[in-house]
Amino acid sequence: MASRRVFLVGGHITPFIGKGNKNFIWKKHPDFGKRTNPTLKDYIADSIKGAMANSGASAELVDRVYVGNFAGELFNQQGHLGAAVALGDPGLLYKPSLRIEGACASGGLAAAEAVMAIKAGDDCVLAVGAEMQSAASAREGGTFLARAADFERQANIDDFTFPCLFARRTKAYMGKYPHASLADLGRLSAKAYANGNLNPLAHMHSAKVSAEHASVASEKNPNFLSNQEFCSFLRVTDCSQVSDGGAACIFASEEGLSKLGRSAETCVEVVANDYGAGDLWNEPPDLTEMTTTKTVVRRLLASKKLSIDDIGVAELHDCFTMAEMMGYEAIGLAEPGRACDVIASGTTERGGKLPVNTGGGLVSFGHPVGATGLKQIMEIYRQMKGLCGDYQLAVQPELGLAVNMGGDDMTVSAMILKNL
Repeated sequence: MASRRVFLVGGHITPFIGKGNKNFIWKKHPDFGKRTNPTLKDYIADSIKGAMANSGASAELVDRVYVGNFAGELFNQQGHLGAAVALGDPGLLYKPSLRIEGACASGGLAAAEAVMAIKAGDDCVLAVGAEMQSAASAREGGTFLARAADFERQANIDDFTFPCLFARRTKAYMGKYPHASLADLGRLSAKAYANGNLNPLAHMHSAKVSAEHASVASEKNPNFLSNQEFCSFLRVTDCSQVSDGGAACIFASEEGLSKLGRSAETCVEVVANDYGAGDLWNEPPDLTEMTTTKTVVRRLLASKKLSIDDIGVAELHDCFTMAEMMGYEAIGLAEPGRACDVIASGTTERGGKLPVNTGGGLVSFGHPVGATGLKQIMEIYRQMKGLCGDYQLAVQPELGLAVNMGGDDMTVSAMILKNL
């Protein structure tokens, strides 16, 4: 029996906000006390409303809903988010709907399950993801996010568990490959911020960061970890943002397109998707390699007899600049230890051979955890359909790759999309 085709009909990305964004309400904002920031409830509802409007779908045609969220119970004292979708559209009431959690890969997994549901017989499936992290302080939030690690074994590495775990990877990588340097990471940070400057939805849209500033620790770009072994291997500009936001995608079968009154040419097609998980209870097999990412992405490409050379745009999970650098090697863009050459050549800049994170990635666009994987997919859709405004690529890509990661390379969801 032939596999059913799956199409991404459209979707929505809310603005991503948080500390450093002019629209984020805090005690020194002129609107403090007059209005409040959107809630987790708002982000889920707004993402659904936007996706419905963008795709032309009606809730009555939606067969199933998946909700990606990592830590609503911790940040917002709110779980049970499968039952949180009817506010977005009353027509979703009583539809099959459930929440999916896979740490920072929650959004990508929601999309992956939506695709599988289409392949299994559904005709129209909604995947929505959201996170509202500003309700907690940075230190408290860091402890919440540490639940994506082996908490008992790893949380005490630093007050900021994940920044320290990736600083540990940076130390190991720089030790093994001494020709690589922290300046390479600074160039990745500058790329992210420059792309975000062109993206009005980006959390750090207004922040200017040069490679010179990002490459060196300073009073304004400190090494903030308390763990002295790893402190010098991470600066503020190496980190993704603690963001609030949401995103949603509408997927459909060929029959679903007919019901929606849409032609395939107005959509992008899901060529393939895959996900996999590492071993949470043990150390990565090699701190200098993103082994789970490598395994999942190369398995995905091989399933369609593709290579990274066939991909025209990519979204990689740059929770830290080191994750993007090692990601280049994991997806086959560089040989082990040679990601620095890719960075120096400009290959992944917007004008390069394989533009990566064209809207700013997690470092500048932001990282509302449950929304990120869906935002990545929608960013590829937007580039393919010429919807990215000032950061639109000169040539609309034919094939795109989205790679969403949870934890320290522990869960990875990847998808290949094709422009039609």
